[in-house]
Amino acid sequence: MRRARLPKALAAVGLLTVACTVEPGIISTPSPVLQPVVDSAPYVCSLIPEQAFRLVSGVTGPLAGETDGDERNGDCRTSDTTSLSLEVWWMQEGSGMTREHLSFLLNDRREVYSRHDGVVLPTELGEGMAAHLSDPPSGDQPYQVSAKFQCGGKERLIDIFLPQVAMGRDAIKDLIALMRIAQKRYGELYDCTPGP
Repeated sequence: MRRARLPKALAAVGLLTVACTVEPGIISTPSPVLQPVVDSAPYVCSLIPEQAFRLVSGVTGPLAGETDGDERNGDCRTSDTTSLSLEVWWMQEGSGMTREHLSFLLNDRREVYSRHDGVVLPTELGEGMAAHLSDPPSGDQPYQVSAKFQCGGKERLIDIFLPQVAMGRDAIKDLIALMRIAQKRYGELYDCTPGP
């Protein structure tokens, strides 16, 4: 009985060996290397490089933006021809905006981001998180990153919201890269040095 089973087992091993043999002429194609998010002019909403935004979001059409506010508090909404494609908000500690209120706003965002497996930002970007919200309150900006940081001795808060991320991109990594650039650009525009 045992001798009858042995040839069947050897035959099965032989079939597996043939099935796992690579056919000549078949070449595996490596995944493409994703382009990094880099800082370069021109900028969208004054803080986000247009080319980086297009790379991350996959948006290709013409952009129209509207900015409201100043160094202390402001927002920018940039849309392509079909929908809202980028929102950037910034706030600064000062008259009417206490440090405690900035902390309250950030804690509120952190609570939401934590429910969606958000990722804590690197410490050099200050306090904050990045997340993909499966059911965002606004319904159209699921990719979000928020950071509270120091610049010129005052606390600042920047929010960046995207409606989509291009297929194959690492949304969280890209959001963190966009925040890094936005903080640097903010410092250049408003003559302060960003830090944690």
